[in-house]
Amino acid sequence: MIRLDLPQPDADALAHSQRLRARIVDEIAAHGGAIPFSRYMELALYAPGLGYYSAGATKFGAAGDFITAPELGPLFARALARGLAPVLAQIEGGEVLELGGGSGAFAADALTALAELGATPTRYALLEPSADLRQRQRQHLQARLPAELFARVAWLDGLPEADWDGVLFANEVLDALPITRFVIGEEELGEEHVALDDAGRFIRVDRPADALLVQTVRSIEQALGRRLPPGYRSEALVQLPWWLQAVAASLRRGLMLLVDYGYPREEFYLPERSDGTLVCYYRHRMLDDPFWMPGLTDITAFVDFSAVAQAGEQAGFELAGFASQAGLLLACGVLDAMPAEPGDPRAMLALAEQTRRLLLPGEMGERFKAIGLQRGVDAGALFAEGDQRHRL
Repeated sequence: MIRLDLPQPDADALAHSQRLRARIVDEIAAHGGAIPFSRYMELALYAPGLGYYSAGATKFGAAGDFITAPELGPLFARALARGLAPVLAQIEGGEVLELGGGSGAFAADALTALAELGATPTRYALLEPSADLRQRQRQHLQARLPAELFARVAWLDGLPEADWDGVLFANEVLDALPITRFVIGEEELGEEHVALDDAGRFIRVDRPADALLVQTVRSIEQALGRRLPPGYRSEALVQLPWWLQAVAASLRRGLMLLVDYGYPREEFYLPERSDGTLVCYYRHRMLDDPFWMPGLTDITAFVDFSAVAQAGEQAGFELAGFASQAGLLLACGVLDAMPAEPGDPRAMLALAEQTRRLLLPGEMGERFKAIGLQRGVDAGALFAEGDQRHRL
């Protein structure tokens, strides 16, 4: 399918997408003609060697499909380093584990800032499933860091099995977890699946929901204090409690800091948000078609932060706080993280642009939220500027 309103992929990218599409078509055929949307999203993003995050195309920055806060410049990471240093001090050093890691920009800037603050972690580990991104991160960090700091960086093949103390950080990770799409029927709950029409195109079809999804949606309605109306379609991250438990199982003492775009549950399931929050990105264009060029298009959904808080407490963590990204950065001293003498006018303009994008409500400042889950430490200071836990 060609969309004339979007930049067109080159021949290699088109061939790549077609290979992934064939892989998904084979799976649909092997499962009776339809697969859950969550499985489609998993394959589209993470199929080995073919998925959006598994293949080698540039994802981040001006040449990619979207820009994350660390890619804007060092201010985001330097501010968070100021907030995280006292947490690491409480556990006499500790480690940092970053999930994902993007281009490596956050790791480079955060490690540099932590070293300047005298809070260098004993190890900075990255859990990155993409071999291509691992290589890019390694090259970036080796070029940016002095040898003694780079020696502390490690790439993990899986979640730590041995107990560790420190900070687990994830920026724009939760939104990329495969979500389950559901629809409220007149008599029963449906789950959105992906099938093929007579022309071989991907289409969405509804199938009866299984017991786990029914239980999840009924729990959402109970927390809302109201039933969702017939025809209401949205998402639930059904596997979130198990995912978070697995991620945090070995974190004996420390903080999980998760930053992403999303809402408290009451806002996530507003009546007017009756088709959910699913959104796709391609070359800095937002689109609503998850079937356009699988493997070349990012598929994402907003985060239900009430569900994250609940899952964290079930995993044995205490809520440290919930705030907008602007609130988090201000509490971490983002204004003090700016260089006293930013240098030439171009550097000053770049710094002003970072500040605007990170803090203003119309940019990332309010759209992005941060949640902290703590165990054995006190990280409440990170949320001193406008803790909004009451909204969860």
